[in-house]
Amino acid sequence: MKQILCFGDSNTWGLNAETGTRFPWEERWTGVLQEKLQGRDIRVIEEGLCGRTTIFEDPFRIGRRGTELLPTLLETHTPDAIVLMLGTNDCKTIFGASAEVIGKGIAKLLEQIEQFAAKAKVLVISPIHLGDKVWMEEFDREFSQESVEVSKELESVYETIAQKYGKQFMRAADYVSCSAADQEHMDKESHRILANAIYKKLEEGIL
Repeated sequence: MKQILCFGDSNTWGLNAETGTRFPWEERWTGVLQEKLQGRDIRVIEEGLCGRTTIFEDPFRIGRRGTELLPTLLETHTPDAIVLMLGTNDCKTIFGASAEVIGKGIAKLLEQIEQFAAKAKVLVISPIHLGDKVWMEEFDREFSQESVEVSKELESVYETIAQKYGKQFMRAADYVSCSAADQEHMDKESHRILANAIYKKLEEGIL
């Protein structure tokens, strides 16, 4: 059986912006992807975590640094393919990181993959853009207006890095956007749309 490891943050975990709870498995993009793969000997492994970053340690939330956990997961699951979608939380003001610095975090994760799962094929996804109002008081003050711009700049940075490491690449923002409810997370329909886009991308050269 082939295994696809999906490593991401709250938009992989499946946070529902309207309720603050988690979408059911069958509504999350990972679950929709698994359904699309029905009848094939492929298992989708969902490894999403709210607040996860690429390389930054959040002083208020332990265990969020992606590079701290990914090697363990790679050795645990020995995946045949990896879908990597991180970077939104790196845009928080507490880290003060540019798109280029966040890109170095993605590069570090790709280097870990090469070290611990060298044969695995990889799809790098630049995350959806933060909403223009995300920094306002009624939404998420961990972000700023600058955070919104950095989230938009990740696309070109990630694409360059993916090309450098010889990995597949796609922009989540080409297909979906954040919910108006919190300016940060995908709604149910966006999960379905993104799953379809990822499925097509995997079929092109990963599965």
